[in-house]
Amino acid sequence: MATTNEPDLNPGDEASPGTPGAGEDVCEACSGSGKLADGKSCPQCGGSGRVMRGIGGG
Repeated sequence: MATTNEPDLNPGDEASPGTPGAGEDVCEACSGSGKLADGKSCPQCGGSGRVMRGIGGG
């Protein structure tokens, strides 16, 4: 049985870490705090305050 070292992606991530043409960005849903207004962990970034975004390429 093979195992992978693929990182878990959050719903707000557009790419896996290390993907060429992608980089870390502040989560727009929680403004980088990792928490929503009600104090719960942000589901878009998994509470980290950061998401992976496509930043260029072509």
